[in-house]
Amino acid sequence: MSATPSPSPAQVLVVDDEPDLRDLYDLTLSREGYRVDAAANLAEAWRWLDEKRYDAVITDMRLPDGLGMDLLTGMLERRRAERCIVMTAYGSAENAVQALKAGAFDYLTKPVDLKQFRTVVASAIQDADQSYKNGRGTPGLAKTAGAPDRLGSEPASLRRLVGDSEPMRQVKQRIVKVARSMAPVLVRGESGTGKELVARAIHACSHRADGPFVAVNCGAIPENLLEAEFFGAKKGSYTGATQDRDGYFQAARKGTLFLDEIGDLPLAMQSKLLRAIQERSVRSLGSTQEEAVDVRIVSATHKDLAGDVASGHFRQDLFFRLNVIEIAVPPLRERRSDLPALCEALLAKIAGESDLPVPALSGALLVQLAAHPLSGNVRELENLLHRAVALSDGNELHVDSVPGQAPSTPPNATGDLQSYLDQQEREVLVKTLTETGFNRTAAAARLGLNLRQIRYRIARLNITTPFGDDAHDDPA
Repeated sequence: MSATPSPSPAQVLVVDDEPDLRDLYDLTLSREGYRVDAAANLAEAWRWLDEKRYDAVITDMRLPDGLGMDLLTGMLERRRAERCIVMTAYGSAENAVQALKAGAFDYLTKPVDLKQFRTVVASAIQDADQSYKNGRGTPGLAKTAGAPDRLGSEPASLRRLVGDSEPMRQVKQRIVKVARSMAPVLVRGESGTGKELVARAIHACSHRADGPFVAVNCGAIPENLLEAEFFGAKKGSYTGATQDRDGYFQAARKGTLFLDEIGDLPLAMQSKLLRAIQERSVRSLGSTQEEAVDVRIVSATHKDLAGDVASGHFRQDLFFRLNVIEIAVPPLRERRSDLPALCEALLAKIAGESDLPVPALSGALLVQLAAHPLSGNVRELENLLHRAVALSDGNELHVDSVPGQAPSTPPNATGDLQSYLDQQEREVLVKTLTETGFNRTAAAARLGLNLRQIRYRIARLNITTPFGDDAHDDPA
């Protein structure tokens, strides 16, 4: 069995064709206690990589025999565990975004600020070391801190995203993948889908999990206070500023800054936010000095930001900076099979908040909820369950009837006999499905039907089961 490598000193490879810069980076990193190797081109870099494992690789974008991007993509193809930092020329925002999308841990803009340089390299090494330990010493298979363990169990941050439908599995997989870099993430989804939970999971799965998570509702801050709230303010900088105070960027240092409803930010503030993200520094209101801030940006919106860019309501350059990686959170209507698990989790939460026993989740309640449009997504579902618990008589829970759906009545002289018969058949089917735990095979047997016949009736009568297409057909 091979020994676990010592986490110190960390190994860093610097790739740059300018000798003076290589010497500067070498000197700076050596003073931090790292062991540094240097390469002047891609060929030399690959020779070093073939010989040993590094914690971080720092590469210039333009090299005599190719691009730093080629080194990055080659390392990813070989499943190298090193975190790669890409150096881009000042003003080359497109290159930085391209590198982050390709899988770079982070980027630095030339001329490099050495303080920022040391901070970024330290973050990359910390992440690589953490990932190596969690990967049990297999560099090519190293995992992020929040990845599922070898037994396949989910970390707590992902378990809070209730549901095992295919759309939710894809969201969780993407969270684990993007958590390992510093790339800005835009979480997109309708209101009530759980965008903040996704942002918190990204933070918890990253090497910044021990740092602060600062959530900001961009639409809830008065416009005249935005700059002070985001960047801080010095004593006397405005009426009522009786002491120095930190802003959101300072509060989120070494952690994650979550900008919710980013689309509500006024254009003037968008410009200042863009500069803070690009320069990684902020200037407090009333201060003459800028201070470096080490934060990871995750933003969220329910709006069509691309449409807002086209209409001039959102800055295109800020959109590109925030939307390096996108995570789309599916609406509840696209993951109806998660409804039972969501209801159980929400009822447990409601009961805990009210210091009550957890109410039973009946099949009848699931059928009622499945008939709801739930256009407000998980938030609306939680509100419905809150109301059902509050109005419960101690027996089964019930939710309000579906808006616009009148109760069934017997046909009269002018009534529609077929509609009445369909309604009666629907009620019998729903009752039998509920009693059999939505096992369509068992329900069909009770009604003297075969599986094909009951499936046809369920589809014809537009009966929505809480399991969607995954409803049970086992002949148990």
